[in-house]
This record gives sequence, structure tokens and C-alpha cells, in this order.
Amino acid sequence: MPNAIWASAGAAEGDTELNAFDNALLAARVGNLNLIRVSSVLPQDAAVLAAPPHITPGSLVPTVYSVHVSATPGETIAAAVGIGVAHGSHGMIYESHGTSIHEVEATVRQMIDEGFARRGLRLKEVIVRSIEHKVERI
Repeated sequence: MPNAIWASAGAAEGDTELNAFDNALLAARVGNLNLIRVSSVLPQDAAVLAAPPHITPGSLVPTVYSVHVSATPGETIAAAVGIGVAHGSHGMIYESHGTSIHEVEATVRQMIDEGFARRGLRLKEVIVRSIEHKVERI
């Protein structure tokens, strides 16, 4: 079970959409890890770190992530991850992508509020990491 989490965000260009995604992972400082996409439950006593710990490249890392890829020069894209830390219980993690940083941040905050209300959890802290990028090329 994961005992520590951190939040990061990255954006980048690439020669292909997959290269742009890979380069964004590098910008977010997780590009040398094997990310295993998981759903949205934060373990109860997970430590929230300000920066990623050293993890051996190639390690399997459970991850909640948002991705928005575009091949349209001039288009603005955005993505966010929001972590809701609870008082004395598990927390929740939500992700969103869209066309502005304000939109995706508001969406993950609303998702956290709804998820906590539905579960009867008391919100202790909200952590949001987001990024906005104007596509220059594919």
C-alpha cells in the first residue's frame, strides 16, 4: 500500500502526441517511472510530500493522473489533479482536463467537495496541481 504521495504537473511539446505526453511526464518529474493508473482513493495515513522522493527508474508506481493532448497549434489545454485529505479517514483524488486552468481547478475542487459529502468525510486539506499549455506544434 502506498504510504506517501505528492502532486506534480507538467506540459510539453513533442514530435508526436505520445512524445508530447512522455515529455510532459518528464517535466512533471515522473517520466522515468512506470505509472499504474488507479482510481481515486487516498490511503488514510499517507504522507503528503512537497516533492517526489527518489524512486528507482522503472519502478511501478500507483498513480492518479490527468492528460490532455492536442495536435492543434494555438489551442490552449489544461489538466489538474486535486487531492482531498480527510480528518481521520481515507481521502480522495480527482482529475480533470479541459481548456483553461481555472476550469480544471474548479472542477477538481467541486469533485472533492461532492466526493467527501457523499462519503460523509470531513475535509482537512485540499491540494491542487494544475497546468495550462498553449500548443505550438505537434
